[in-house]
Amino acid sequence: MVTCARHFEGETREEIGAILEELGDSDPQITITEMSGILTVKTSIDPNDVIKKIHEKIEDEPWAMRYTLRAIPIFATVPTDAESIAGAVMEQAHKLRPEDTYRITIEKRHSDISSSQIITRIADQVKNKVSLEKYDWIILVQVVGKISGVSILKDSDILSVEKEKRII
Repeated sequence: MVTCARHFEGETREEIGAILEELGDSDPQITITEMSGILTVKTSIDPNDVIKKIHEKIEDEPWAMRYTLRAIPIFATVPTDAESIAGAVMEQAHKLRPEDTYRITIEKRHSDISSSQIITRIADQVKNKVSLEKYDWIILVQVVGKISGVSILKDSDILSVEKEKRII
């Protein structure tokens, strides 16, 4: 999932497409969603490799990343209901070691599903300790209308182009 400023979706699609081409995917599916500023990307390249490539691009040529704001790896897409979302989390839960902590982050767009319902369903199934401030993993749920993206990630797996540019 990629975010950009409103009305720059076309430019962002070209920017991401060029990066994916450099990585060897000449035919990614980059879709501009009905929500302004949000694109979905299906690629044959590992999402973590795409994030690393964007990191490198920002270090080498910060001016080359003009439109992309955030790039968020999504490892499963499911219908927007608490049961399906919790199921997708459990399929990825093997990433967590017993001593690891986690937090749940939900970003909702165009949906009235209850965040607390999703959080309760996930927390009932994931037995690790929750820590909202000092966590090892983020269980990220991106609700985009009737479809939700689900990932278990480290903070460093989510790319914020603005933050990256401030660091260099």
